[in-house]
Amino acid sequence: MSPGAPGPDRLQPALPSPLQPVDDARFTRHGVQLLLKRDDLIHPDLPGNKWRKLAPNLAAAAAGRTVLTFGGAYSNHLRATAAAGRLLGFPTIGVVRGDELAGRPLNPSLARCAADGMRLYFVDRRAYRAKTIPAGLTGDGLVDDETCVIPEGGSNTAAVHGCAALGRELHGLADTIGVAVGTGGTLAGLAAGLAPGQRVIGFPVVRGGFLGDDVLALQQATFGSRAGDWRLDDRFHCGGYARVSPALESFAADFEDQHGLPVERLYVAKMLFGLTTLATEGRFPPGTRVAAVVTGQPVSSR
Repeated sequence: MSPGAPGPDRLQPALPSPLQPVDDARFTRHGVQLLLKRDDLIHPDLPGNKWRKLAPNLAAAAAGRTVLTFGGAYSNHLRATAAAGRLLGFPTIGVVRGDELAGRPLNPSLARCAADGMRLYFVDRRAYRAKTIPAGLTGDGLVDDETCVIPEGGSNTAAVHGCAALGRELHGLADTIGVAVGTGGTLAGLAAGLAPGQRVIGFPVVRGGFLGDDVLALQQATFGSRAGDWRLDDRFHCGGYARVSPALESFAADFEDQHGLPVERLYVAKMLFGLTTLATEGRFPPGTRVAAVVTGQPVSSR
């Protein structure tokens, strides 16, 4: 932001986020320790990877400039961007995938965006894939050459650098780290920030098998090559983004009952389900410390 403008640090993020041990028999019976990296506690309105990805992007934006970004109907990124706009005093526009949603009652995620002052602009899925500013917004004078455009999920090189700090916070504290993967920016930065000998397992929340290429492309754009020890396990997306199977719902409800942690279903639950399955399959050697990155909480829990 320009000199004297209110930057993201004025929001007083709680960093580093806590790392909390969890006594879970599905891990301990295999000699594995489960830890929760509570990135959801960084900030009540910009939790987890959303803070880490947005803060460097917002710091680069001029004060008062409109920020435009992209997301689906349940996008945590849109919610975080709208909240940042309210808290820091800049206009926000969300380009939402799915023109069939226009005119319908807003779901809780989009309703929160609107309540925080974000102007929502719905486009069809084909136009959304282009990830360009819709002509209608330009024609209406809502955006111009000064508009700050942040990509879907906030995943760009600035965001990758921001998420590398997450990896550095885990130096010496975990052997394997699990994280949900939506657009790839968090995994790209997290893996790069880890120390030698640590590894990351990413759990895609969308189907299609393309996220490995996206993560690699982000790392190449940011660091010039692949960085860190990481892989993807594509078994836990439940058929696609925003889809929750009965098995996942049952798992998440049980985890909440056991540990008193509200489990966000679209990202966090899929990651925890994946890690728990791997532990049950005996994929972690005894003595392994597994850290699960909790990137957000359900809308209703705040």
